[in-house]
Amino acid sequence: MFKKVYLTILIMVLFIGLISFTTGCQTKEKAVEEIKIGGVGPISGEASTYGISTRNGENLAVEEWNAKGGVLGKKIKLIFEDDKGDATEAATVWTELIDQDKVVAIVGSVMSKCSLAGAPIAQAKGVPFVSSGSTNPRVTEYGDYIFRVCFIDSFQGKVGANFAYYDLGARKVGLIFDVGNDYTKGLSEFFRDQFINLGGEVVGFESHPTGATDFKAQLTNLIKAGAELIYIPDYYSDAALIMKQARELGFKGYFLGSDGWDSPDLVKIGGDAVEGGFFTNHFSKDDQRPEVQEFVKKYKEKFGQDPEALASLAYDAMNITLTAIQNAGSTDGAKIKEALKNIEFNGVTGFITFDENRNPVKSVVILEIKNGQQVYKTAVNP
Repeated sequence: MFKKVYLTILIMVLFIGLISFTTGCQTKEKAVEEIKIGGVGPISGEASTYGISTRNGENLAVEEWNAKGGVLGKKIKLIFEDDKGDATEAATVWTELIDQDKVVAIVGSVMSKCSLAGAPIAQAKGVPFVSSGSTNPRVTEYGDYIFRVCFIDSFQGKVGANFAYYDLGARKVGLIFDVGNDYTKGLSEFFRDQFINLGGEVVGFESHPTGATDFKAQLTNLIKAGAELIYIPDYYSDAALIMKQARELGFKGYFLGSDGWDSPDLVKIGGDAVEGGFFTNHFSKDDQRPEVQEFVKKYKEKFGQDPEALASLAYDAMNITLTAIQNAGSTDGAKIKEALKNIEFNGVTGFITFDENRNPVKSVVILEIKNGQQVYKTAVNP
């Protein structure tokens, strides 16, 4: 009797062990079949529409790759995290994606202050990071694992100054920007320096604290100084309020901004005050290139609205990253990095190659707000 009981227990233990071994193998096999890519953007916070668009663009690209069989015969799994537009949160998110989720690359983020917090983490851990929308020049300076698909602020600021001087005929400009934001502060400095180089006069260089809602004191100074154009490189929420308050104070001149204006909420918040404003951007849905029109069609079918720059940049950034993995034939970070350096990619935001600092060589689009819509004005090549 004892031998029978012992034999029964032994058989049960072996059976349970076999099940555990089989389940473990299946789990490992499933893990091997996936390639994890991290996505980052501000789903909540002051620039939430940017994060939502970024996530949409990345998701669309991943779905298209998976529908064709994935990369290296494996499905892509996007793990998208909310950095909340906060540098501290961004550092936490980057660390979790790399250490806990074991992503092989990170695509995002929008706000430069968040990428400036995450880039050194990715560099230190040897995980390629392709920023979709962070334009501060310092982002890629952290090392050779850091890339971006958006043009940088030094180029954008100069293009804006040239447009103000040559196309709009402005000779006296005033600037107002968020002093606590590296993106807005840097753009203001690049614009100011170029405008002065062209022979124009900067009659005011006004800053405001992050989170401010009353800009009338700064705007009064600019108007009294005789500004013919006000350059506002703030994000859409602040820019819309600034334009409303400037019109309320009687300003009749031009408004010019940056890619931070690119959100449907600019018109929702600013109303008629933003009409006739111009801004530099990465993308126009009116671009008649076939790849652009195909992207616009697919995006609208899936999300029920036209894509804007952040969605298109994220779509390009994800496609470039997955193409690099495919070209590398590996998910090893060092091999992906080398493949990224040699990318030549015809994206919806333009034909993209990387310079020696891993910044893209591409054109800038200038858009005008007409009848509440973004209208293509012109494009400026590097």
